[in-house]
Amino acid sequence: MCRNIRQLHNFEPPATSDEVRAAALQYVRKVSGSTRPSQANEESFAQAVEEVAQATQRLLDSLVTAAPPKDREVEAAKAKARAAERYGRAG
Repeated sequence: MCRNIRQLHNFEPPATSDEVRAAALQYVRKVSGSTRPSQANEESFAQAVEEVAQATQRLLDSLVTAAPPKDREVEAAKAKARAAERYGRAG
């Protein structure tokens, strides 16, 4: 999985449309092998991002869980601590 695509399910507050679109953009970039499409492919690229974002939002809206929602700040702090440990940086 692309490292830049983050988990969006079961967070409080829920994922925003901007977060869903950013994940869709990262996915399409990864699959297409291009961070910026040529002019000839720009329309197809944009359409793919929109369709993936819509599918992602439908998925997030339909998922159910009994687990309590995660706190974004707590999860971000955990990720920062893991990165600091992994790369030997002071937290």
